[in-house]
Amino acid sequence: MDAFYTSVEQRDDPLLRGRPVAVGGSPESRGVVAAASYEARKYGVRSALPMSRAVRLCPELVILRPDFAKYRAVSERVFQIFREVTPLVEGLSLDEAYLDVTENAWGIPLGVDVARRIKTRICEDTGLTASAGVAPNKFLAKIASGWKKPDGLTVIAPERVEAFLQKLPVDALWGVGPVTAKRLRAAGIDRLVDVRAASEETLRGAVGSLAEWLRRLAHGDDDRAVEPDRERKSIGSEETYARDLTEMGRIREEVARLAEASARFLEKKELAARTVVLKLRYSTFQTITRSETRRPATRSADEVRERALALIDKTEAGARPVRLLGVSLHNLEDGSAPAPPDGQPALELADDGSAAGAGSVGEPREEGEQEKES
Repeated sequence: MDAFYTSVEQRDDPLLRGRPVAVGGSPESRGVVAAASYEARKYGVRSALPMSRAVRLCPELVILRPDFAKYRAVSERVFQIFREVTPLVEGLSLDEAYLDVTENAWGIPLGVDVARRIKTRICEDTGLTASAGVAPNKFLAKIASGWKKPDGLTVIAPERVEAFLQKLPVDALWGVGPVTAKRLRAAGIDRLVDVRAASEETLRGAVGSLAEWLRRLAHGDDDRAVEPDRERKSIGSEETYARDLTEMGRIREEVARLAEASARFLEKKELAARTVVLKLRYSTFQTITRSETRRPATRSADEVRERALALIDKTEAGARPVRLLGVSLHNLEDGSAPAPPDGQPALELADDGSAAGAGSVGEPREEGEQEKES
């Protein structure tokens, strides 16, 4: 969907149409931009930007608090349209999904024609526009979907794959955010095709265990199937504070509160978690994670809270002011099933979250979204 949250708001309020709009938090309380209209993007306003910065870039910016109930209702209708076409729908977030339309309810042989008809249905039913990418695999379709926004439709036919790959910067690779892109460029890898020529030592030095996967993507090779019943990767809660937290007692109180909120969601969904991840952002905007994995999985609020609190000791919280805190739960299991027999609980620690924390963090929610680097 195109600028989903703000597009819904502009659809429902004609006075907002044509104006720069941002959905998110207050600029006075360190709120961030959750979504920006295309009018706002002309000023450099983007999602995840501090709202105070967004207002400086665009003094005329209209700021709205998010209405997730409304966005979710629109999302459900859009996904209903998807599933009327094919059962192979893999949702990534409220406004984005993969569809395998090799076989579809309309019996249309060409993916581009299916995409065009889906876009029309969405517009007729919701009054909103969507952009689509049609390609032989998920990696290429994802890139194509953002190529000509808004209301775009980009097709990468098999015979055009190589020419398309030649145009792309290294940032286009799956899993490469600003931090990883900076490391790759420091190693002389600027374009996607440069990944192919890089030595194993250079590539591993820049991205570690991602090296083989990124090299495959650089050749346009992605054999992942569309998975319609995608498992939840994580659930979590986090908060950005209007004033930096400096007292350890307050920091511990906040971590305990966030841990309990996440644990309540486990209980509600009858899930259990093996991994607890603490996310912390210092006043300098440096963001770190600390994680711990144990077996068997737990849904105990007391245990989740205690483990999250223990992870604070592996940070500089208290000695350094803290801007944001978050607690998320990963490696989720069916909490209604009996725990598997086990001896001594296995304990795995990861100082940077890389070993056990590969999901997104946010307000308690059911479905993990694609993670972006901090």
